[in-house]
Amino acid sequence: MKTLVIGGTGTVGSEVVKGLLRHQQQVRVLTTSLSKAAALPQGVEAVIGDLNQPASLSTAFEGTDKVFMLNMHSLTEIEQAKNAIAAAKQAGIRKMVYQSIHRAHEFMEIPHVATKVLVEEAIQESGLTYTFVCPNNFYQNDFWFKDTILQHGIYPQPIGNIGLSRVDVRDIAAVAVKALISSELDGLSIPLAGPDVLNGPETAQMLSEMLQRPISYAGNDLVSWAAQSRQFLPDWLVDDWTIMYRLFQEKGLTASAEDLKTLSTVLGRAPRSYASFLEEHLSFFQPVPTLI
Repeated sequence: MKTLVIGGTGTVGSEVVKGLLRHQQQVRVLTTSLSKAAALPQGVEAVIGDLNQPASLSTAFEGTDKVFMLNMHSLTEIEQAKNAIAAAKQAGIRKMVYQSIHRAHEFMEIPHVATKVLVEEAIQESGLTYTFVCPNNFYQNDFWFKDTILQHGIYPQPIGNIGLSRVDVRDIAAVAVKALISSELDGLSIPLAGPDVLNGPETAQMLSEMLQRPISYAGNDLVSWAAQSRQFLPDWLVDDWTIMYRLFQEKGLTASAEDLKTLSTVLGRAPRSYASFLEEHLSFFQPVPTLI
């Protein structure tokens, strides 16, 4: 039987697809984009559909028995998830692995985190077998900041001075794949976090050392951050993320020793560190040579 991956063209979902293929699983990806469908790895079946349109989902879910769901952060996120759950039940799917958020129940003030908790509850009430993978902030988010880091020497993500236990998306995918292909993690919520707690200034310092050039932390001014972000992000999203970063600055988002023990047991190894992530992707953060 096939595994349906919702969000299979994104940062985490694409790694889930790769992991399933490595385990010789049949994979189908639900996408709204013909161009992204065409770019999927060889052997992956693409189905065009939209979680906002329930009538478009039957073909995607039919003939699959497991689902990985990472539905897009949007104003209709709950409705999308409920449409997916209904389609899964109608198709007789037995298991859903859902990407939630690390320590979500402690951060319900953040709109998109509260949404994740509501989706968790809907999945639990559905009768589907489930696993929740619950990641911290991604290392790979730093790819978005390449130009700011290189052109201005600034690390712009306002994560504050307490720190986050950030995680590599490849570790998220590894746990998701394990949950999809075995019953070992059924009914569990798995914390996904890195081994180190890093704050904004420490992250900038690590980038400085790795890139061998000075990188400064942009600071914790969320008013300025929001004003700049509204130039390219919708207001509702900026408002949501402002709340998120404020709570990061006030509370941090760190993993407990028990979280890391659980994750290491599931992975069969220690989670990847931010330093190892930077070392592996050092070439990405180098300036593009100028042709003369």
